[in-house]
Amino acid sequence: MEYTVQKLAQMAGVSSRTLRYYDEIELLKPARINSSGYRIYGQKEVDRLQQILFYRELGVSLDKIKTIITTPTFDELKALREHREKLLEKKEQLDLLIANVDKTIASKERSIPMNDKEKFEGFKQKMIEDNEKKYGKEIREKYGDEIVAKSNNKLKNITQEEYDQVTNLADEVMQTLHAAMQTNDPSGEIAQKAADLHRQWLSFYWDRYSKEAHAGLAQMYVDDERFKAYYDKQQPGTAEFLRDAILIYTGMHNEN
Repeated sequence: MEYTVQKLAQMAGVSSRTLRYYDEIELLKPARINSSGYRIYGQKEVDRLQQILFYRELGVSLDKIKTIITTPTFDELKALREHREKLLEKKEQLDLLIANVDKTIASKERSIPMNDKEKFEGFKQKMIEDNEKKYGKEIREKYGDEIVAKSNNKLKNITQEEYDQVTNLADEVMQTLHAAMQTNDPSGEIAQKAADLHRQWLSFYWDRYSKEAHAGLAQMYVDDERFKAYYDKQQPGTAEFLRDAILIYTGMHNEN
């Protein structure tokens, strides 16, 4: 079966302009151009568009999609299985939020008790998914799937009180870190306090703390531009200063 731009766009639920743009950036080229100058798409292009839309639904950028699907080792079946897994995770989070809304409505309308922990079911799952989307690949490569799974499970089960504590602790880490930077001494008392607060913050997420992992994460804050941009957004050099303070705190500074 072959399709023109208009017919494929209508079937896929996208605009003709979108398909033309995908052609321009060489993300999805038509199978051929007919004698009238119309783009014609075949089964291969239909399957590729499906893959593109799956990735878009999961929030992947067009540049990254192009890199993924044009690599010689791209495995379509493996990608579909990964899509299914991610969509099931997304469904689980939506189901939790829907259940949350239903319980809240019931508690308001019929005075059915709802504890504070129940009020935040679903939101923690979204936090996990957001972190996975942003940093999942790098974290899994560095620490492994099992460690990440344990960390996510721990986050799912923290109480609202613990959630508030870790949120406040994150703010305290940044405040102390910025104060420490004024001293320009990563080995100083304030900088080491920031490193210790960072350890406490990590311990809410990690199933097991280790100095080696802490030092490795600190180095990744510098090596990965996204982490670096987060820490440096208020004051350039923050990521490097935190890395140095943590390396001293963990005793790993002589190994780097």
